[in-house]
Amino acid sequence: MIDFEALKKEQLKLAKKVSMVDSVKNIKTVAGADQAYVEGKVISSIAVCDYKSLKVIEEKNVAADAKIPYKSSYLFYRDGPAVIEAFSKLENKPDILIIEANGILHPRRIGLASHVGILLDAATIGVTKRLMLGEVKDRTIYVDKEARGYELVTKEYANPIYVSPGHKISLKTSLEVIKNCMMPPHKMPEPLHIAHKHSNKAREDILGAQ
Repeated sequence: MIDFEALKKEQLKLAKKVSMVDSVKNIKTVAGADQAYVEGKVISSIAVCDYKSLKVIEEKNVAADAKIPYKSSYLFYRDGPAVIEAFSKLENKPDILIIEANGILHPRRIGLASHVGILLDAATIGVTKRLMLGEVKDRTIYVDKEARGYELVTKEYANPIYVSPGHKISLKTSLEVIKNCMMPPHKMPEPLHIAHKHSNKAREDILGAQ
């Protein structure tokens, strides 16, 4: 049995370490991390891009065993190890890592993007397609009267995406970075769009090899 109460305590302890102070003065590279799933495995793909041109510099894929099944607000414990392993294999560590998951926009203020940021001591941003919690007022998402993220419309006639700081980055800079990483007609920031294509291809390769 998985002791979710113990995991919750760990999350609450780690949440106190989250920093929303910008740690990178001059952003040169940005990466996207996207996860796909196949038969008990988590595939994490990371694409590192040049911040100005959004051209790909490096890509890495890792397939790791999922230690726990999916449970809302405990995503790190399923996906986190694969993300961290893929990041560790990069020769070009990015200035900022964008993860398709929440940052501080989380019941305990420590979504996957924040948790990974703390363990890697890296600047991270969370981006999701679904609002997990909070109230949106003038595109800002509030939880208990605290601004924790932004609703961002990136594509006409498409649902918005939700941006939240992960670690070592401010609310304002998180939004600026995501806006700078958009490349029409894609709905998601380009590093995440590229990583998503690679995680899906890796998944298909695993299925095709069986």
